[in-house]
Amino acid sequence: MYIFRQNRYVALLISAILVCSGSISLLWGRMDNSQNRVSSIELSSNNMSVIKQQDRNPAASFDASLSQERRIYRPIVPLISRLPVKKQNESKANQRYQLLFTRHLLAAEQALVQGQAVKAETAAKAAEAIDMSLPPNQIYFTRTELLSQADKDKATWHYALTDEELHLLHKIVMAEAEGEPYEGKVAVANVVLNRLRSANYPDTIKEVIYQKSQFSPVQNGRMDRVTPNEDSIRAVTEALHGRKEVSDDTYYFLSLSLATDLTVARTKSKSKEIGNHTFYK
Repeated sequence: MYIFRQNRYVALLISAILVCSGSISLLWGRMDNSQNRVSSIELSSNNMSVIKQQDRNPAASFDASLSQERRIYRPIVPLISRLPVKKQNESKANQRYQLLFTRHLLAAEQALVQGQAVKAETAAKAAEAIDMSLPPNQIYFTRTELLSQADKDKATWHYALTDEELHLLHKIVMAEAEGEPYEGKVAVANVVLNRLRSANYPDTIKEVIYQKSQFSPVQNGRMDRVTPNEDSIRAVTEALHGRKEVSDDTYYFLSLSLATDLTVARTKSKSKEIGNHTFYK
């Protein structure tokens, strides 16, 4: 220490030597690192040669070559594959969406078909529950039409049918349309029921049939003499269940070849012709 204090130049010289030694050591370390990098590059080149050789050899392991490529080019793979992977993912997402949407449509269509099948089955069971061969005990109306038994929930009022009135319907159809087609028999029953529904006519079937100057068989006594046949009975039953051969606003019919009073034909609108009868609104 005394020497250093006495001779400052010596101290400076030693310091310079130490600094130079440190610099030389640092430079030598960098040279070692460079040599290691060169060795790594050479190793990579060797690996690439191995990969190329495996490519030429069909029996070479694909997994091994892929592992080598990933180890060598790992830093740049994300940069190269980023955009294609994104597009591929978007394509897969669209495919999944289309698949889900198609499944949704198919499920909705299947539910619709099943719903229609259930409705059809329910309607069929309801129809089976109604015996069309027997006349109903009640008939149902809206303000403008006669309803079938299946549509009775839509009715605004109903009418209780007695056995006497049912028998009168059979007789008036037989008396008016004995020689007419079956459709004509149903149409005569339709006219009586249309009048029952209308506010312009009496409120019971008996009163409708016996209303003065309305049905010629009542006036000439033919209705009392006839015995209803099978067609007349069945036609009345079908009309009571809702079968219609003429519209709900048809209230008149005439046999133009036999009628003596043609007022209806001159004053009312023609609705339909069935056999020898012409029906009017």
